[in-house]
Amino acid sequence: MFYSDEIIEQVRESNDIVDVVGGYVHLTKRGSNYFGLCPFHNEKSGSFSVHQGRQMFHCFGCGEGGNVFSFIMKYENMTFPEAVKYLADRAGIKLPEAKMTEEQKRNADIRSGILEVNKAAAVFFHKQLKTQNGQLAYKYFKEKRGLSDETIVKYGLGYSGRGRGVLYQYLKEKGFKDKVLKETGLFTYNDNGSVNDIFFNRAMFPIMDLQNKVIGFGGRVMGDGEPKYLNSPETKVFDKGRNLFGLNYAKLDRRPYMLICEGYMDVISMHQAGFTNTVASLGTALTGMQAHLLARYTKDVYLTYDSDGAGIKAALRAIPIFRDEGVAIHVINMQPYKDPDEFIKNLGPEEYQKRIDSAISSFTFELQVTEKKYNLSEPEQKNRFFEEVLTNIAKTYEDALERRGYLEALAARYKVELKDIEERFKKIGSRPVNYQGRVVTAEEAREIREEKARELAVKKSPAADISPDQKHLLTWLGSEPAVFERIKGIIGPEDFDEGILRNIAKMAFEQYAANGKVMPASILSRFEDPDDQNFASDVLQTDFNVEMDESSKKKALEDTVKKVKLASVERRLDAATAANDMAAFMELVAQKNPLLPGLPERSSFVLQTQVIP
Repeated sequence: MFYSDEIIEQVRESNDIVDVVGGYVHLTKRGSNYFGLCPFHNEKSGSFSVHQGRQMFHCFGCGEGGNVFSFIMKYENMTFPEAVKYLADRAGIKLPEAKMTEEQKRNADIRSGILEVNKAAAVFFHKQLKTQNGQLAYKYFKEKRGLSDETIVKYGLGYSGRGRGVLYQYLKEKGFKDKVLKETGLFTYNDNGSVNDIFFNRAMFPIMDLQNKVIGFGGRVMGDGEPKYLNSPETKVFDKGRNLFGLNYAKLDRRPYMLICEGYMDVISMHQAGFTNTVASLGTALTGMQAHLLARYTKDVYLTYDSDGAGIKAALRAIPIFRDEGVAIHVINMQPYKDPDEFIKNLGPEEYQKRIDSAISSFTFELQVTEKKYNLSEPEQKNRFFEEVLTNIAKTYEDALERRGYLEALAARYKVELKDIEERFKKIGSRPVNYQGRVVTAEEAREIREEKARELAVKKSPAADISPDQKHLLTWLGSEPAVFERIKGIIGPEDFDEGILRNIAKMAFEQYAANGKVMPASILSRFEDPDDQNFASDVLQTDFNVEMDESSKKKALEDTVKKVKLASVERRLDAATAANDMAAFMELVAQKNPLLPGLPERSSFVLQTQVIP
């Protein structure tokens, strides 16, 4: 973290989480909590809870949770320092200079310089539209593409100018130094000392990140020239594979799905037509990082790629990439038109919405494409068709129930007996394949992948192998701080298992000692890993069951404390035994009043029969 704990707390306390989240999610108050539809997964009933007293949010559907920093980081795809700065600006707090290493400071200075240059360049390009030279690009946007002046302004569209050095000269006059200009990728520096703009005589499209900062440009040549489209090279602020054009606007659209197309103009035309949930990759094939980014905002994506051969290939490449991110894919049929821009100009937005509503699944799309490779009226061709489709199902779908669903759909579509399809599928699954250097059957390879996935999930999850009693007690402490006084001298942070539970306990005990209360949102600020944040949110956000009478609650607390303490002492006894530390061992076993009857003598640790006063 680049900022001190004190300034982080000041920023957090100055941004009420209900106000912040309410700017993104419609919240309704129920009791002491606010509820709404979760912005991190699609749902119809509001399981997304915001607790004003604890300054935390938690979704009981998908498990996402955290404090106001966590929310902004997840929703806006920001790093922690970026979220701190965003919320500080929102609250009018001036941040001190961030604590950075020299290398971090150099990189931050370079990034800041590039962004300043890009911002100035975007203003320059936009102003050029209204010059005599810029009329060609202005007419292109207005007459050929049908964009309104409002849309041109909203997306900062512009013109690069006819000369090869006009932008460079403009920025030099603005006081920018070559040291920064070289880092932007907007210029070529020649051996003879001359400097050329890389964009000239092009209609310009600023590329913005999720915070609406200009990170690069795309340019379409006016008239003849190659390449037709040109993008900024990659810099310290621009990585084509990690960004999506239009996502800064599309993320604000509340529809439960996103549309993805191929080009800048498609996105802008779609937005102008009301489909503001549209994005595009940046002149390259879709990457896994782009799919992962989009998966943060939706689990349903509609491919609206060009209907030509290149568009079909792009869709086939994109489908498995999205599938790996757990995103459901639908494919829109735009025929007889090539792209969404052309479709909407000819048939209008209402007809395009009908095409969205009738979009086919990725499985059906893949079947249709595969069908065209074979003449299904010939038995041999039909046999090869089924062979390819079933092999793809075996390779693609690992869940048995999911595979059966696709086999049933295949049998129904082609009017084949399901048992025949399943029999063929079993033969394909038993064929030997090369998997990680050894020959196994396809089914065995699938089982290996599933086992590795389970191991990875358990390893990754901070909740793996945690004590439910310890988690229960921490939830109780976060819900009712008075419990601290009742367990004083009996339970401490050292009684919790090492790892995330002990970290939460240590911070909770420190906060209670200093302030007489637990501040869950402050604790969450100490965790940078999203999985740790979600787990800590689950522990601290949950309300303990307060419907028990006082006698039952006292008994439940006493039982929980006994279990936590017993486990703690057993752990320390094991450590003392392993270290051959007789003094520590005897100190532990010398406790009186056995906690549980019949325990081995080695564990004759005694906790008072009545733990809670």
